[in-house]
Amino acid sequence: MGRLRVADLPITIRDRLAAGLAIPAHPLALTAARELDERRQRALTRYYLDAGAGGLAVGVHTTQFAIRDCGLFEPVLRLAAETARDWTDRPVAMIAGIAGRTEQAKQEAEIAIGLGYHAALVSPAPFRDASEDDLMAHCLALAEVIPLVGFYLQPAVGGRVLSAGFWRRFAEIESVVAIKIAPFNRYGTLAVVRGVVEAQAEKRIALYTGNDDHIVGDLVTPFVLRRGSDEVVIRIVGGLLGHWSVWTKTAVALHARCRAVDGPVPADLLALDGQVTDMNSAVFDVANNFHGVIAGCHEVLRRNGLLEGIWCLDPHEGLSPGQAEEIIRVAATYPHLTDDDFVRANRERWLA
Repeated sequence: MGRLRVADLPITIRDRLAAGLAIPAHPLALTAARELDERRQRALTRYYLDAGAGGLAVGVHTTQFAIRDCGLFEPVLRLAAETARDWTDRPVAMIAGIAGRTEQAKQEAEIAIGLGYHAALVSPAPFRDASEDDLMAHCLALAEVIPLVGFYLQPAVGGRVLSAGFWRRFAEIESVVAIKIAPFNRYGTLAVVRGVVEAQAEKRIALYTGNDDHIVGDLVTPFVLRRGSDEVVIRIVGGLLGHWSVWTKTAVALHARCRAVDGPVPADLLALDGQVTDMNSAVFDVANNFHGVIAGCHEVLRRNGLLEGIWCLDPHEGLSPGQAEEIIRVAATYPHLTDDDFVRANRERWLA
């Protein structure tokens, strides 16, 4: 059985993860027959790398969990890893989405290690109705195989509510390198922050926003907590986001701008929080409880020519009524948050 420890990771990857990266959640490019479109899958990877993404998350919710049901898990992870190695010489943090109960998850982790991935984003979805103790036992078993990125997944797309106590215990696991905070809920976000501080793990574990509804706010907020007589300041340093699978070059620039803030946050930067959230509401289909979230990402990529269509593995997944019009609205309203010109100038090279 393969095993990857934190100490085995290249120091450049560890340092970059700790400093904070912009990591898009990688979609799945399909043909009209709902088969893997390798040419366009490579093009997406190349787009994200040229846009400046510091890492790629593959096999996650945006990639569609159903890749495991049709034999695509290993081919999709392999394609992203090989494309990244062939396309750029700079270090890229490769995060593998790991799902399923413990034995399946361990098998997926071993596949990811063999393909050169650096850490596993652990989905809590298979333990939605289990106890926190059961989920913790699952995480401890995976920690024996691969460095972990925790994942507070919002209940609307398969996640569950998790307590600050759970996150304290999770943060005590030595092989945890980061946590993606994505409950789409400020109370849940604070539960993660509090748990990491209580575990005295704030210098070891990097916090990443997955709250696509509050990206800028997360990245510019100093969280100030007390631990005994000490005041602890902790920040969310990066993002691992489905929203960043579209308009990625602008997202990377926005992440850099947020991380460069030293002192009062400029009002125009704060204003972007609402604008980004409005864009996300259209792409993620908030009006219909996220039914069209994956198709919405596909629609943006289709409109700029990177995807041929918006097909998902599940034929019942698609855009909700009015969602395409909402995407058109936000793109026209906030052109400074799109990167359509960048895509247009490079699309044929990525598709070659």
